[in-house]
Amino acid sequence: MKALNSSFRDPSGFVFQQDNQIFRVVNNSYRDNYDSLMSKLYPVLTQAKLLIPHTEIDFDTTKNTHQYKLLQAEKIPFISYPYEWSFSQYQDAALSTLAIQKKALQQDMTLKDASAYNIQFHKGKAIFIDTLSFEKYEEGSPWLAYGQFCRHFLAPLALMSYHDPRMGAMMRDYIDGIPLDLASRLLPFRSRFRVPLFLHIHLHASSQKRHANSENHTAKSNRKISRAAMMGLIDSLENGIKKLRLKTNTTEWGAYYEETILSDDYLAKKQRLVSGFLENTNAKLTWDLGANDGTFSRLAAQRAYTISFDIDHLAVEYNYLKIKEKKEKNILPLLLDLTNPSPAIGWNNEERNSVFKREKPDLILALALVHHLAISNNVPLHKLAAFFAELTSQLIIEFVPKSDPRVRTLLATREDIFPDYTQVGFEAAFNKYFTIKNQQKIEGTDRILYLMAQK
Repeated sequence: MKALNSSFRDPSGFVFQQDNQIFRVVNNSYRDNYDSLMSKLYPVLTQAKLLIPHTEIDFDTTKNTHQYKLLQAEKIPFISYPYEWSFSQYQDAALSTLAIQKKALQQDMTLKDASAYNIQFHKGKAIFIDTLSFEKYEEGSPWLAYGQFCRHFLAPLALMSYHDPRMGAMMRDYIDGIPLDLASRLLPFRSRFRVPLFLHIHLHASSQKRHANSENHTAKSNRKISRAAMMGLIDSLENGIKKLRLKTNTTEWGAYYEETILSDDYLAKKQRLVSGFLENTNAKLTWDLGANDGTFSRLAAQRAYTISFDIDHLAVEYNYLKIKEKKEKNILPLLLDLTNPSPAIGWNNEERNSVFKREKPDLILALALVHHLAISNNVPLHKLAAFFAELTSQLIIEFVPKSDPRVRTLLATREDIFPDYTQVGFEAAFNKYFTIKNQQKIEGTDRILYLMAQK
C-alpha cells in the first residue's frame, strides 16, 4: 500500500490507489475521532452530499497494528485543483466548506483542515473528500483551520472579485493559500469598507504581522471562543463570500458561439456531424479541449464523463452556471491554457499532479482549436499530432484552413510563416500516429471534421 504523493502530511492516515479504486487507511491515532465522525456527523454530511461516501473493507489488522480501518471511497472521475476553477466554482467550494463546519459543530466536531484541495467537483457539486479532516470539538476552543480557510478561500476569491478572475492562478504559486499580508496589499482600499474583508483579511493580516515571533501570540491564539461566537465567525465569512461578485467584462472568446460571424446553421450542422462521430467511439472519460461554453461537451457527456476545458474564464464560468441550472452531473468545466498547462507542484514537484498526469482521456474533442495553437502560438502541426497521440487513443478534431474567416483574422496582423498549415500538411502530421476513420466537410464552410483512432 503505497500512499499517493498528495497524501503524506496527515499522521491520521493516508490514501492509496489499487486496481483503479481509491482506498484510505485510518490509523489508530485517529480512532476516537473516526468513531465520533461515523456515529453522527458522517450520515449527516453524506446525506447532504457534502462528504464523499465510503465503505469499510475487512482487512488483517494483526499485520498492521497501527492501522484501525480500511475504507474504499467513491472514486472521483477527475481530480481538479483550485487554480483550475472558475469564480463560481471557487465560491461554491468555499461555501461548502463553511456549511460542513457548521454541521460539524452541531454534532460536536470541527474541521481541523480547511484546505481548498480537500474539495472536488463530483456530479455537478462541490464535495469534501478528506474523511480524516474532522476532530472532536472542545467547548471554548478556537477554529484552528480559520487562517487556512482565509488563505485558501477568502483571499483568492476577494482578489478574483476586485481585480480579475485570473488572480486565482496565484494558488499555483502559493500551495498553502495566498498570504494574507499580500492579499491585503493587493486589494483596493475600498475593500476595507466590507466588514468581512476588513476583519478576515486586513485586520487578520495586521494581527499576524503584529504578533509574529511574539511570546503573546500563542496565548492569544489559544483564547477561548464560545460555540455561538464560532458560529458568528462562520456566518461572517459566509456572508462576505456570498456578496463577492465577478466582473463580467467581455473577453475575446467568452461568447464565441453567440457572436461568431459563422451562422447558427453552421453550429447545427457541426453538432450533427459530431454526434454522428461520437456514435462510433467508446469512451469512459472524454476531454473537450477549447470547449468554450460546453456546447459540444454536452453531446459527449451523453456517452461519457466529460472534462470541459477552456482558457477563457468567463466561458468556464458560464459553463459551470449552466451545469448548476440544469443539474448536470456528467460534465466538469475547468480552466486550461494548453500553451502553459497546470504543472506538477508541491513537495518534490509530486504533491499535485500536472493536468496530463491525472486520469487520461479515452477520447479528445479538439474543435476549432488547431488554428489557435498552430497560428496564434506557433505550435507546429507535427508537435500537435504527437501531443494528442500521447494523451488519447481516439480523436475528433477540426481543421480550419487559411481560407476561413477566423484564420484570416488571425493572419491579418502578422506575417504568414505557416507554409505547412494546409489540409495536406495537417493529414500528413496526424497520419504518423492516427488512422483517419472518417472525415466530413462542414457544409457551407471550408472546415473539415475528422474522426481518428490511434494506430
